[in-house]
Amino acid sequence: MAEIKAGDTVHLHFTGRLVDGTVFDTTEDDEPIEFVAGDGELIEGVESAVLGMSVGDEKTVTIAPDQGYGPRQEELVEKVPISALPDDVEVDDELTAETEDGEVHFWVTEMGDEEATLDANHPLAGRTLTFDLRVHAVDPPA
Repeated sequence: MAEIKAGDTVHLHFTGRLVDGTVFDTTEDDEPIEFVAGDGELIEGVESAVLGMSVGDEKTVTIAPDQGYGPRQEELVEKVPISALPDDVEVDDELTAETEDGEVHFWVTEMGDEEATLDANHPLAGRTLTFDLRVHAVDPPA
């Protein structure tokens, strides 16, 4: 059976867990995700882990922050006046802002009476992650 290489379209089932075992995402009760190996669509640690796997292969990998969502950067956390936010915003909402460098995503982490805390770090930044991977199908480049 052919091994996955850069440029192949991979159909992958996965379960992602935090160090304490909490599942943060899974495809097990859904369709597998589809991506082109080596295109940078997924975090680096998962992309690297699937290279060399074949259809039906299963693997568990532990991914450090530098191969995942990066380290947490405290300078990406800021307080803003509640009045600057949409009326229906709640904690854990994701907001998007346009900047001259492109789109920036913020997560609302706290809401006070007059201020809210916004965090531009990905919620999984700074965390070591474990992924159970299972290759469902592989399509070679067209």
